[in-house]
Amino acid sequence: MLPAFEKLGVPADLIQGLEDLKFVTPTQIQEKAIPFLIEDGGDFIAQAQTGTGKTAAFGLPLITKMDPTYDKIQGLVIAPTRELAKQIGKHLFRFTKYCEKKIFVETLTGGDPIDRQIAALSRPTQIVVATPGRLIDLMRRKALTLWGVEHLVLDEADEMLNMGFKKELSQVFDLTKKRTSTWLFSATIPDVIDILIKDCMKPGAHLVKIDQGHVVNRDIDHRYFICKLEDKVEFITDYLRSKRGERGLLFCRTISDSKHLCRKLTALGFSVGLLQGDLDQRERDKVMRGFKKERFQYLVATDVAARGIDVEGLSFVIHHQLSDQTDHYTHRSGRTARAGKKGVSIALITQREKQRISGLEKDLKVRFKEFGQ
Repeated sequence: MLPAFEKLGVPADLIQGLEDLKFVTPTQIQEKAIPFLIEDGGDFIAQAQTGTGKTAAFGLPLITKMDPTYDKIQGLVIAPTRELAKQIGKHLFRFTKYCEKKIFVETLTGGDPIDRQIAALSRPTQIVVATPGRLIDLMRRKALTLWGVEHLVLDEADEMLNMGFKKELSQVFDLTKKRTSTWLFSATIPDVIDILIKDCMKPGAHLVKIDQGHVVNRDIDHRYFICKLEDKVEFITDYLRSKRGERGLLFCRTISDSKHLCRKLTALGFSVGLLQGDLDQRERDKVMRGFKKERFQYLVATDVAARGIDVEGLSFVIHHQLSDQTDHYTHRSGRTARAGKKGVSIALITQREKQRISGLEKDLKVRFKEFGQ
């Protein structure tokens, strides 16, 4: 048993699922969210970055609120991207593995055959995880109704609004007016999120903020290496050759850079996959399946295309270029050192970019060491 999660109020059958997933110590957002959501369950706002353990923070309490004898949709989780929605659905399924009375979860996203999703919804379903567009499409086809939804979860709410889903979210709010609670998770709370909170949540909703200094996994060894742009491929190839048998991710800022790096590494004989925004959903799925099944050793990715990557056993992350956004560094580096393991995150920078490392150290409260020292 996991006493720390037990103290948060997580039932024993769900703790068994956590043990299988090798969850050991609750994250800060889990410590703050789980007790409130299990005991009170009212409207809840959490400001927390990607990689802080949000899925368990809302997923475990959500499962405890479900009535397995009632075969209608009671819990609805909305996520901005297909990859994130599938990741959430997979974790909810694993959490419920040992439940005495089965809770059924369906994941509904664009890019998958809609006819199969309609057929799946004819079975008893207590929780739906969906992207906004596909959910509204299925509503129009009368494949599901939301009148029985009691708990609505919005994950990465700011990202959904950035992607233009305001209209779809408004429709979801209108279709779930009988809900007893709304749980909103967002990395930032800009004015547009404040308006959303006022429109869809009760005044005085419980608010939790996790500052950036507590979001980075402490099992990650952060490194930087100063080199010229034209020397980055040489560093990467030397590093990969020194880490035979280990697997990792290589992040690029742009699609063209990711394609160029993938071509270079492939020509040098490395087993590399590519995940970038020009790929359609079927192609992305094929790449991710290949990487998870270890058909290739390394994956080159861009930030947007890589959202929701959840692959175990990655030893390192290399940043061919740093992203302009601090939370992207958290998301990228968080792909390694999972399930209690150690990992390394290496940023390749030019001399001019040295101040970016100082900025990350200050914002994220982590310490970078120069590679090789």
